[in-house]
Amino acid sequence: MTEPAAATGAAGTPRSQVLLLAQPLLRQGLSSLLAEASPPCRVAGKSSELEGAPQLVIWSLEAPIHPGNLLLELERLEQRWLPAPLLLLIPARPGCSSEWLLQLPAAGLLQEPEPEALLEAVATLLQGGRVVALNGEGSSGVTDNSGGVWEAGTMGLGQWLLISGLQQIDHELELGRRLLDPPPANLLLQLILEGRQRELCSARTMLIWLWGPASMAWGATGLPPEPKSPAHEPRPPSGGSTAITLRQRTAVAVWEAIHQRLSQASQGPLLRQDSAELFALEGLSQERRRDLFLALLSQLDLLLLQLRQERLRGDDLQGRWLNLQPELRRQALRQMAGPYVQLPQQGALLPVADTLTNQGSFDLDDPELPPSQPMLAALLTAQPLLVDGRLLAPDEPQALLYLEALVSNWVIRSAERISADVLASCGDWPELRRYLLVKELIATRSLERLRNQLNAQQRWSEWFEKPIQLYESQRRLYRLEEGGTICPLLLTEPRDEELRQLGWLQQSVTLALEARDALAPQLRALLQRVGDLIVVVLTQVIGRAIGLVGRGILQGLGRGISRP
Repeated sequence: MTEPAAATGAAGTPRSQVLLLAQPLLRQGLSSLLAEASPPCRVAGKSSELEGAPQLVIWSLEAPIHPGNLLLELERLEQRWLPAPLLLLIPARPGCSSEWLLQLPAAGLLQEPEPEALLEAVATLLQGGRVVALNGEGSSGVTDNSGGVWEAGTMGLGQWLLISGLQQIDHELELGRRLLDPPPANLLLQLILEGRQRELCSARTMLIWLWGPASMAWGATGLPPEPKSPAHEPRPPSGGSTAITLRQRTAVAVWEAIHQRLSQASQGPLLRQDSAELFALEGLSQERRRDLFLALLSQLDLLLLQLRQERLRGDDLQGRWLNLQPELRRQALRQMAGPYVQLPQQGALLPVADTLTNQGSFDLDDPELPPSQPMLAALLTAQPLLVDGRLLAPDEPQALLYLEALVSNWVIRSAERISADVLASCGDWPELRRYLLVKELIATRSLERLRNQLNAQQRWSEWFEKPIQLYESQRRLYRLEEGGTICPLLLTEPRDEELRQLGWLQQSVTLALEARDALAPQLRALLQRVGDLIVVVLTQVIGRAIGLVGRGILQGLGRGISRP
C-alpha cells in the first residue's frame, strides 16, 4: 500500500489531510475550523479532491438514519479508507441507544461537540488515539429490533399510538420482570405474573402488527440486531454521559484513562445506591473514604508498573499478583491514615498507621473477587478481553468500560476489607473514631450495632446468598459510577469449581433450589388440573344443582299464586 501524500502549508510544515463528509453549509464551517487549527489540516469534501490517502475521515450526521444503514455505511468507509481512523459526529438525538453506538466501528464518536472538543478529538485521532463523548440523551424513543429508536415528535397518529402503546407495555413488562426476579415464594402469584407477561407480549406483537411498519410486523432481514446488554452485564449507565479519551491505543493509555475516570469518580460521596446491603466503608468519614480510594488506585498504579517490568505471564503473573496484595493493602492503609499522625490512647501517643497495620488482617484473600488474570493481561500487554461473548481489544469502548468495572470492583472490595479492620480497631480506641469515622459512629453503641449488623450480613451472605449465586453462575461486582455512587451488578460466569467446594449447609441450599426446579413443573401441572376439576365441579355439578333448586322454587311460587 502506498504511503499517503502529506500536504504542506505556507511555512513548509506537513498538514494532515482530512476527508470531510457533511452537508455543504456545515462542511464549509468545519473546513474553516480545521484549517485554523494547530496544526492546520487540509480538508477535502470529495474523494476526487484528495492528494493520496486521507489521515482522517470525518462523517457528520445532520439527522438520525436507520441503524442498519448507519452500520453498513461505516463498514464501507472503514474498508475503503483503512487505516485512516473514522470520526463520527452525531446529533443530539441520534435515534440509537448509547450501548449500541459504542459498538460502531469508529475510532471517534462525538455527540454535538463544541469546536474546542472537536479540535481536541481530531488531534487525538491523528496521533493514533480514540475519543468517545456521548451525553446519554439520544435514546428517548422506543427501540426496535435493529437498535433504532422511533421518534414520536415527527410521527402521525398511527405512529403516536404505536409509541405510546409500546411504552406502556414495555413499562408493564419491566415491572413484571422485576417482580419475577427472584420468583415470589407464592406459586399462585408467580403463575399470575407469568400469565400477565405472556398477555403483554401478545398485546405488543398485535400492536406492532396493526400500527408498525412492515419491517417490524413481519421481521426485518439483513439488519444488525440490537446489542444484548442485560442488566447484569457491565455497561454504561443508562441516561448518563460517556466520555473516553485515549491518547494511544496501548495498554498504558487504557490504564491511564481508567485511572483518571476512577480518580474523578472518587471525589464524590462514595455511597451505595439502591442497595439494602451495608458497607463497612460507609463508617469512614467522606474525606477518609476518598483518601482510601485514591491510595488504592495509587498503589495499583505502582503495582502495574512493577509487573510490566517483571514481564510475567500466565500462572506466574497470577501468583505474583496474589502475593503482592497484602503489602498493597497495607501501604494503602498507611497512606490513608497518614504515616506521621499520632493519637492518644490510654495516656500514650501511638502512631496511627503503624498500629492499624499491625492489627489488620491483610493476608486473607477475597473469594468473591473474579479471576484477575484477564484484567492484568489486558492492562499489561493489551491482550483481547472477552466481553458479552466477543473478543475485544482493550481500547474498544465496551472493553474499556468492562475493565473499569473490574478495577472499580477490586478497589471497592479492597477498601471494604480495610474499612472492616479499621472499625474493629476503633472499638478499643475512642480517639481514633473522631479521626477516621463519621460522627454517627463516635458513640460506642452505634459502632457496635453497625459491626453486629455487618457480621450478621456476612454470615447470611456466606450461608445462603453465596450458594445461590454459585448455583446460578453469577458473581456480584460493585461499580463506581460518575458522581461517586457505588452500584451493584451481577456478572454471569462459570463457577462450577467453587460450587463443589461448598460445605454441607451451603450444599443443602443448592439442593433445595434444584428440588424446586425439578418439582415446579409437576406442581404447576397438578395445580392446573385441580383448577380445571374445580371449574367442572362448580359449573357442571353445583351450578346445575343450584339451577334446579331455583327452578323448583319458582315453580312452587307460581302454583301457590295460581290457587284460588
